[in-house]
Amino acid sequence: MAFERTLTPEQALQKAKQYCAYQERSHQEVKDKLYSYGLYKPAVETMLSQLIEENYLNEERFAIAFAGGKFRMKHWGKVKIKYELKLKKVGDYCIKKALQSIEDEPYFETLHKLAEEKWKTLKGEKNIFIKMRKMQDYLLQKGYENEWVKEAVEKQRGK
Repeated sequence: MAFERTLTPEQALQKAKQYCAYQERSHQEVKDKLYSYGLYKPAVETMLSQLIEENYLNEERFAIAFAGGKFRMKHWGKVKIKYELKLKKVGDYCIKKALQSIEDEPYFETLHKLAEEKWKTLKGEKNIFIKMRKMQDYLLQKGYENEWVKEAVEKQRGK
């Protein structure tokens, strides 16, 4: 890993506080940032503890903000959100809390809206099975659960 530059622990802590204050961060993102400043494990662990104590860093808060943002802005489903949070090394408890924070009604409305929009873009496809497969693949790629995707596809087919 290339070092941006070596900072004193005090400078690194100050920069880490600014980094966390700008937007919610996962513990792993902050850890990687601190290592990029040329710090070693003992200093990084101490600073992480201090950032958590001072409430600059809160993994549950990060997970909920991440999940809500990806759902609202990118219309991701829970499967994809869970996968991305795992990539960021977020704990299972926080992932569960984040997914619970997404309300069912807007979630299903978004899924059906995406299905409807995708169905319209496939109007040139004559073969109904290819059309359904393309729509199903699209919704699964967005991260929606298989059983809900099947229901949405059937609903569009029945219209």
